[in-house]
Amino acid sequence: MSRHLQIRNAVQTVFFGLCLSQSPGVDADDYFDETSVRTIFAFDSRNIPFAQNVRLEMHSPTKHPANPVLKRGERGSVDALAVQFYGSIIRVDDRYRMWYVAASDETDESSTWSQRWRPAYAESEDGIHWTKPRLGLVRFAGDRQNNLVRIDPEDLGCINLKVIHDPHDPDLDRRYKMTMHVYFRDKRRLGTLAALTSPDGLNWKMTVPAKAQRGDLPIDSVVLPPVHFEPCGGLYLWRGTYFACGQNAMNAPRSYQGRITRMYRSRDFIHWFPTSHIGFVRTNQHGALGAGRSLEGEQTHEGISVWNRSNVLLGVYGRWHGAERIQDVTIDLGLVLSNDGLNFREPQQEWTFLERGAKGEWDAGGLLQGQGFENVGDQTFIYYGAWNPADTGGDEPAPRGGVGIAVLPRDRFADLRVEQAGLGPGDYQLPTIRSEFVTAAIKLDPRTDTTFHCNASGLSKDGYLKIEILDVNEQPLPDYRGTQAAIVTQSGFQTPVLWNGQQSLASLPEYIRLRVVFAGPSNDSIRFHALYVRNATP
Repeated sequence: MSRHLQIRNAVQTVFFGLCLSQSPGVDADDYFDETSVRTIFAFDSRNIPFAQNVRLEMHSPTKHPANPVLKRGERGSVDALAVQFYGSIIRVDDRYRMWYVAASDETDESSTWSQRWRPAYAESEDGIHWTKPRLGLVRFAGDRQNNLVRIDPEDLGCINLKVIHDPHDPDLDRRYKMTMHVYFRDKRRLGTLAALTSPDGLNWKMTVPAKAQRGDLPIDSVVLPPVHFEPCGGLYLWRGTYFACGQNAMNAPRSYQGRITRMYRSRDFIHWFPTSHIGFVRTNQHGALGAGRSLEGEQTHEGISVWNRSNVLLGVYGRWHGAERIQDVTIDLGLVLSNDGLNFREPQQEWTFLERGAKGEWDAGGLLQGQGFENVGDQTFIYYGAWNPADTGGDEPAPRGGVGIAVLPRDRFADLRVEQAGLGPGDYQLPTIRSEFVTAAIKLDPRTDTTFHCNASGLSKDGYLKIEILDVNEQPLPDYRGTQAAIVTQSGFQTPVLWNGQQSLASLPEYIRLRVVFAGPSNDSIRFHALYVRNATP
């Protein structure tokens, strides 16, 4: 083992120990599901529009020491060439379910390149240790003892897929939904979208009847305009509309360089509107470099994989670092968010969320954004894949891929902390400026009581959060202000916020705001990460 790897593994061991010590006395099963409540993240400038004397600090995750947690199979297996995690991971009940793209090392010249890339399945009890069950659904190399899922049409190949679980769909056959990046031919081979549904996540059928042609779709089965679009960077349901997010460089109302994030939409997952939306463009993409330079420059690779957090979407995208040759391109991952389901922005401009691995590591050269986000105990898992552009080309395709986990303490993507520079330099000390922020208006459901929980660290009796409830016009409510404000002195991932000793509050106005003050003589130790409102509408 190299000295670099020894140091990194030692740091990871310390990191995971710290994660598990943040909430003493709290069992992992005691946490509520943050995706079902309103979350106010430290880095969300729409939900925290007003602040003074605080500073944002973004956090990069640490790569799990067990990476890659899902590896390529043995020679002759369905995924011997590639485990391509342009895929999804979803926790259903007590099981983690993974869908990914498998590519075999078969050399049958009668099969096309498309036919060799197939949807595959894995599962786990803890999100770390994965098995590839023998599903018995698809014949490969003479038998069915493999982990390929069944799709109709059965001959259709894909290189990218995303899956969502839609348990509220009244049609039991549509409880799982998948989008795939497939190909069709119109003089040349072009990428497009295929939408499929399933009752169990294992047996899939296209929403538009079709017969594949040697792994590709016939043009009359294409549901989007017949242009080259590489979908399935992300799939999400937002306010009753399904969005398929991906990349392309076709003409847009404005001129952009290279790959940009584009979304198509559907109300029923069958019929897709022909118009699209440009959801995210990096700073350096405003203005094209010219013909023949599609690989160059800083670009957005393969759209955005999305974590739907009810009132906000978190997303991971590929940070493409361009070059004249594909072999010289590298890819890291960036972080974005959206409050309207359409327009994504970076909490910190041009910031790298997760860096590609060093030369010789399994994730060297380039990272892929899989759509897999889970809060597991005291940790947040962000699943990702790998593809090294340096291996592109040559007579034989290079083996690639795997699935890795990037880890943060639970929901701690960033923090707000006291900005010491606000006190003034040197001998010129300004009057004390309070460190605080005020949230956007929060709509409550009048039918049920409201509870609040705080995700913060570094708290004590000398450095604590003082939280007041305001009306929509920022006037403090009489029973929740001043000496009756909530005082939070305990660090934790979901620390209850109490006003006058009460956690569950009734008879609050329909719209409220919160004022959060960093208080006490040691307030510079406070790290505010997130606040959860249980009973707020999205």
